[in-house]
Amino acid sequence: MTLESVPDELLAARDNIDEIDAALIDLLATRFKLTHQVGLLKASNQLDAVDANREAQKLEKLRALCGESNVNPELVTELFTKIMEEVVRNHSQIREDHS
Repeated sequence: MTLESVPDELLAARDNIDEIDAALIDLLATRFKLTHQVGLLKASNQLDAVDANREAQKLEKLRALCGESNVNPELVTELFTKIMEEVVRNHSQIREDHS
């Protein structure tokens, strides 16, 4: 498909998707800034980097939101599991740096 043959409506939809993708990255960066603060608090209070109960509750809430929004809960669970794994790695590093 050449650019000349792409309908304007498709190009506009793609532009909107690109904007949403950029917003998702911004939101993810904001989330990681907040979880960094949580990591500092955990380290200063000698708390574990992992809170399995919190993670399970979070995933349960997200799965419920998926049902309300018609989004695949398996996909969201996979994405947020990866995000939480990164947060735990960051918290572990913060704790190591502050010990």
